[in-house]
Parts: sequence; structure tokens; C-alpha cells
Amino acid sequence: MMERLVLEQFKAWKNKDKSKRKPLLVTGVRQCGKTYLIKSFGETEFDEMAYFNFDGNAGLKSVFDYDFNTKRIIDELGSIILGKTIEPGKTLVVFDEIQDCSRAIQSLKYFCEEMPELHIIAAGSLLGVALKDEGISFPVGKVDRIDMYPMSFEEFVMADGGGKYIDGLKKMSLEREIPELYTIPLEKYLKNYYIVGGMPEAVKTWTETHDYKEVEVIQDNILRDYADDFSKHTKPDTAIKIKLIWDSIPSQIARENNKFIFSHVKQGARSKDLEDALEWLVNAGIASKLCMVPTPEIPLSGEADYTYFKVYMSDVGLLRRKSNLNYRTILEGDEAFIHYKGAIAENYVYTQLKFMGIESYFWRTKSDAELDFITDYEGVLVPVETKSADNTKAKSLHQFCGRYNPKIAIKSSLKNVGDNMDGATHVWSVPLYTLFRFKEYVYKEMGWK
Repeated sequence: MMERLVLEQFKAWKNKDKSKRKPLLVTGVRQCGKTYLIKSFGETEFDEMAYFNFDGNAGLKSVFDYDFNTKRIIDELGSIILGKTIEPGKTLVVFDEIQDCSRAIQSLKYFCEEMPELHIIAAGSLLGVALKDEGISFPVGKVDRIDMYPMSFEEFVMADGGGKYIDGLKKMSLEREIPELYTIPLEKYLKNYYIVGGMPEAVKTWTETHDYKEVEVIQDNILRDYADDFSKHTKPDTAIKIKLIWDSIPSQIARENNKFIFSHVKQGARSKDLEDALEWLVNAGIASKLCMVPTPEIPLSGEADYTYFKVYMSDVGLLRRKSNLNYRTILEGDEAFIHYKGAIAENYVYTQLKFMGIESYFWRTKSDAELDFITDYEGVLVPVETKSADNTKAKSLHQFCGRYNPKIAIKSSLKNVGDNMDGATHVWSVPLYTLFRFKEYVYKEMGWK
């Protein structure tokens, strides 16, 4: 089993006092490993697991049609469908693809109130789409939530036999320059992560074969499955718009000024004609919007311009494949690859921040200054400049620090660990392959434990 760091959150949920534990709702982009991890968790942490999949299962859905009597529902699920008793405290109940049964979603409220001793996990890939498009009543305040993502770079390295490097880095002082014993293999792992990405099936194929072509077969299948979902879960005219936006994302990311522009999706197209299609991709978790903050005052969410944004893909490996970028170009480099290499690095940083639960934005002036990412993690304003190689000249970061005087700033590139002062700002050089230590740098700067 490939190690997933989110498993610790599952265990913490299981061990909560029943008076505080609620049904757990696990969401995430399709094929990011939700079902596999939930089943593994059920098999190892509980005496029994009662697994129910609502996808195309009319008989299962009918159990929820009559009323929301939780005892009746559990009795029927156990005795009629499973043929055995579901025992609270011993059995993990799993409702998979729950977006296909609106009443099952509503029932979570009643399980929370009437049967808190029962462990229930509900999962859905297109739940965000269903809640928005179908007007399903969501049990606000009655569920615990965990968002799952494709495997992070840290998880990828551990899956590919590089756990000793991750363990070694975690023991290493944040200030210490990283020796070549680590930098050379980790740079190679980073290139492979750009190629393979973090979709579990692609990672599994890579770790078993180390064959880029085999990985691309898996990636092509995932991309096709995503495209099939457009037509399966939307009306034909909406599906066409979604595909137009989906196909435009790689070129939009690669633009010099990579603000997402609807007219570049289709000539003459207006934002009001395509906004719903883009929101479908966002709600499905396939793509994400990074909004601009013109004035970085905390909280950043209150200053964000939600009409001015970039769009990134949920997985850097799928971006690489969808862009038709040959894996040899990543491995060997090319003078013509310089600009898109930066786009890949930005998408990588965005997904790693998201994996860590860090909400980010970007900053841009009316002239030519732009900062790739800013966050107010734990109430601390942190600008993050991203470079794809070891060139760390960062004019925009310097302007930002001079204007807003943040306590800490991060320059992430292939340059080794280092630090300096830019006015009142402590600027850390953090290699792209150690970005998973981001929170440690903030805690160190603020003197927190």
C-alpha cells in the first residue's frame, strides 16, 4: 500500500469522542485514491466494514426513500443488503459515490444527531457538482470533512523508494545547506514527479515499471475518463463548453500574462457564456482558480478579486501529458522549454500548497510586478516566488517586500537552502523539493512550537 499522509486524519476522526464525532465526508477529484484509502482504513481499523456504492444502484437508493429513521436504514442495509448486522463501534459504514443519492446525503444529518456512536464515511468525486447543479440539501454543521488530492511530492518520493531522503530532510536543520547526497536524487525525483504526477494509479504503475510510456497510458485513460464525465453528467451544450475550457487550460497557463481569458477559449466568447462551464471543472476538483489580491491585507479572502484569476490543473503530471509535453524534454531540458518549464513549476507549487491546506492567491500591480503566490497562513502574510531553475533573481518579490514589509518570504527554486534580509523581511531560499516543509519555516520565523 502506498503511504498517504491523510490517513492520520482518518485515524484522528475515528478516535474522536462520539459526542464530537460526526459522519465524515471525503471529497476529491475523481481517481485521487479516495475509495482505495477508505477501504484500506476500514479493513485495518475496524472489525467489519459495510461498503455501499450508490452508482447505478437503485435498490440501495430505495432504502432512503421512505424516511430518515436511522435505525430502520441501518437494519435494512445490514439484514437485507449485507446479510449481517451492522454494529456501532465495530463496523465502519461506507457510502461511496454518495452524490448519486441526494437522500443519503440528507440522512447524514440524522445519523449525526441520532446515531453518533456509528462510524460513517461518505465519499463522492462529483459531489461539488451535484450540490450546485441539482440543488441537493447539504447537512451543514452535521459532517466532518476531509478533502483529498492527488499524491503530493513527499508521498511520491516515499512510494518510489525515497523515504530515506524525506526522513533525512525532516531531521535536518531548516538553515542547513542540503548536501549533494540529497539534492541530486531529489532533483531527479522532482523531474519524475513533473512527468508522472500524483494520481495513485499512475504512481503505482511508475513504481512497478519505471516506464514512462506505461505511465502515459494510465494518464491518457484518466484524461479520457474526465472528458467522458462532461457528457455523462451535463447537458450536451454544457459538455461542449466544458471541453473547450478544459482543452484551453494548458495554453492559458503557458501565457506570459497567464490570467484566464475566456475569449481565448473560443474566439468571440464572453465570460458569461462560459463561466458555468469553468465552475463545473472547479466543483469537480479537476481545475482550480487562483485569484488575484491587489492589496494584500489580512484576511486575503476579503481583498481578493474573484473576477481576475489564473486556472491550474489538479495534477502536474496530467498537465504535462495534456500539454503533449514529451517526458524527455522534462528530463533533458531544451532552450525552447524555458517558459513552459516555469508554468509547470507554478502548477506544482500551487498543488503542493493546496495539499498542505494552505489557501493561496497571487499579487499583481498595474505595471509589471507580479508575485506567483501569497498566503496568510495562520494569520501570517507570506509571499512565495517560484522559479523553475536555480536563478532566484526576484524583482517582484523585492518590490512586494519593500512595499508591505512581511516578516517572512519564500523563494522556491532549485537553489539550495539559504536566507537573507530584504529590508524588514527574512527571505528564505527553499528548494522546490523541500516545499513540504513550508509550515516549519513559518513556525520558526514566528517563534511558534
